[in-house]
Amino acid sequence: MAQVSRLTLAVEAGDLALPEVGRIAVFAPRGDTDLSALPKGRVQVITGFKPDVDAFAKQEFNCAVAPQRTYAAAVVFVPRAKAQARALVAKACAVSEGIVIVDGAKTDGVDSILKAVRGRVPVWGPVNKAHGKLFWFEAGAHFTDWAVAGTQEIAGGYVTAPGVFSADGVDPASRLLGDHLPEKLGAVVADLGAGWGYLSRRVLERESVERVHLVEADHAALDCAKQNVSDPRAAFYWADATTWHAPEPVDSVVMNPPFHTGRAADPDLGRAFIAQAAGMLKPKGQLWMVANRHLPYETALSERFGEVTEITGDNRFKVLRATRPARKHR
Repeated sequence: MAQVSRLTLAVEAGDLALPEVGRIAVFAPRGDTDLSALPKGRVQVITGFKPDVDAFAKQEFNCAVAPQRTYAAAVVFVPRAKAQARALVAKACAVSEGIVIVDGAKTDGVDSILKAVRGRVPVWGPVNKAHGKLFWFEAGAHFTDWAVAGTQEIAGGYVTAPGVFSADGVDPASRLLGDHLPEKLGAVVADLGAGWGYLSRRVLERESVERVHLVEADHAALDCAKQNVSDPRAAFYWADATTWHAPEPVDSVVMNPPFHTGRAADPDLGRAFIAQAAGMLKPKGQLWMVANRHLPYETALSERFGEVTEITGDNRFKVLRATRPARKHR
């Protein structure tokens, strides 16, 4: 039996009164978040993560990557990154004409957000359930200092944004892979989970590369990639790399696949990246990937490729090269 969400609990108990008219903005829910307590026809889901957009669009929710005008109320689902969470609260306050509802897990820092909000405005709730909390307050210009600039420049002249992977600097695993990529990668390369574009920049150092397909699920990260990778040989796709179909067979795939769906490691995500890579490569194509040392990807690679080699590594990371992609799962 599915667990009743904190939002449903608060609404059904009569503690939380939703506006009877007007749109409701819902910021950053995950694809499996229960929004059944809200009037679907008046909800706009606001998220830049493509798998979540696809999940809510399938349920016939209206979706957008940014808020549009004003709303009667707003709901914020707290992400793990503290700066991003505060920025979402500030954004919700800026567009809501009524209440702002905040929901989150303790492991994602909802207690810290609740304490900070209570220090400025009266708060209703909280509703405590399933290792998390939900609370709400009247919107207003209380948190303008929590708003953040859309982008920031980091060492190396790269542009990133709050909440994107490796926002404060080049990821060391990606740097290790970039440093060990061969000179010959072929004419067509795909960068799966391209983030803000570091690996694609490294790939495009090669004159022999004719096209790089950057595939990234995070809309904010992809916007940064478009600024970091100005080379006309680059093509950008806002897509879930585990379901994306390449427009042409590719010679090489490079990737530093994500391995978290929450706080726990989820190697299945990397395995899905590996399966997609094998399916889009030419018969003589090659996959170059980097992963944390403890992640067990070698079996998945051996099932999809005829040859798998560890090129380099240390106690934290390993760079793997896989060739002879199999069209059928072994």
